[in-house]
Amino acid sequence: MTGMTRRYERMVRQAQAESRIPAVSAALHRADRPLWTCTVGATGNDSPLSARTAFRIGSVTKTFTAVLVLQCRDHGLLDLDDPISAHLDVPAHGELTVRRLLSHTSGVQREPYGDIWDTLHTPDVTELLADLARAERVLPPARRFHYSNLGVALLGQAAARLRGGTWAEVLADRILRPLGLADTSLAPPPAAATGFLVDAYSDHARPEPNTDLGALGPAAQLWSTASDMARWAAFLADPATVDPDGTVLGPGTLDEMRWPATTTDEAVWSAGFGLGLILVPQSAPTGSRSAGGERISHVGHDGAMPGFLASVYGRRGGAGSPAALGCAVFGSSGTGTAVNELSHQLLAASAEDDPADIAPWTPGEPAPEAYRGLLGRWWGEGFEYVFSWRDGTLRARGADDPAGRPPAVFEPLPDRPDVLRTVSGREVGELLRLTRDDQGNVILMHWATYRFTRHQETFDRFDFRQV
Repeated sequence: MTGMTRRYERMVRQAQAESRIPAVSAALHRADRPLWTCTVGATGNDSPLSARTAFRIGSVTKTFTAVLVLQCRDHGLLDLDDPISAHLDVPAHGELTVRRLLSHTSGVQREPYGDIWDTLHTPDVTELLADLARAERVLPPARRFHYSNLGVALLGQAAARLRGGTWAEVLADRILRPLGLADTSLAPPPAAATGFLVDAYSDHARPEPNTDLGALGPAAQLWSTASDMARWAAFLADPATVDPDGTVLGPGTLDEMRWPATTTDEAVWSAGFGLGLILVPQSAPTGSRSAGGERISHVGHDGAMPGFLASVYGRRGGAGSPAALGCAVFGSSGTGTAVNELSHQLLAASAEDDPADIAPWTPGEPAPEAYRGLLGRWWGEGFEYVFSWRDGTLRARGADDPAGRPPAVFEPLPDRPDVLRTVSGREVGELLRLTRDDQGNVILMHWATYRFTRHQETFDRFDFRQV
């Protein structure tokens, strides 16, 4: 056992003991190290606790449903701004859009009609849709974040109908098998932990019931192992490494899912929500290359079901973060809240105390002749920018940008080499237009229609004599 893995294990053991959790299972996935797993405690039944022990992952299930919906969009089966009634026959709330339901900004009530967490009666698909007429719109659409299991259940049923199967069948065909998540299932396998309510004022732990969620399954049904979910977290953060062929979803679509659509709490702004994913900003270590520059975030989801808590996140950004860094932590107590912080602590420790190896720099190909003359310093809006050629692309950065801040990256239009599209970074989506003199030299650029010149200029005119 290395010093780092001893530290990881100690963190897990401390969380299990301090939060009084009967069983904890944790796993760290990264592209440059073997999978790390750790279990502490006992299952509460006859099966021994191991890395193959399944736990209920609750609302982490929502991330799978979100990916299924985005697959449908990428395959032309729906548009994110479609009303849900375009894909489900609903008696009410049919105008709520797919995008609003994915981002929990639709305003529909949290749960299906009825006191399901009191009666533990969960509806089938027919009942879920019929009872939608009795569900409330508790907020106007787009007003603010309001978490809704009901909304995600509707999305799961829509994706299933578009694919011509049940949600479970589509999930297995389009995500679980392609990514090799063999230990993820709808029902608890024989080697599953028992979930408990741990008494607040004694050490007694009472088992909680396992409830099949029926049509609510797309929101919270799944069981899994920490190893499977650490890989899933790595996929959510770095699909190009985990799924290089884009079999499940392309990196650009995951970028879209990770873009913050709303904050989850207007008072503290400690987390955001994208399209089915929770986004948790992280502070860079003081003095690190990322401090004050590149944003570090953890992307994924937490889960809670009676007797279980789960936390599944991948790490993005940060100078030391390795490729495909994902973590999953599960606990068999519905009140063992240390689970929710431990995943973030393990991710930070992995990136900061065991950073990715630094690849040596090697010389590359020169910039194409058409772009060599524009490399270097330019001025726009009174500020200085540096244009360079790196990794086969034209890039731009503010001259005073922190080292960790990502550059703007450009790609030429197929039939217009002097017009380039910004594909990432500042002004993404906007055009960069080059103006040349009679000798073919670039003397002027317009980026998002703003003028860029070799010298600092006022807005009123461009002095060609300074070229």
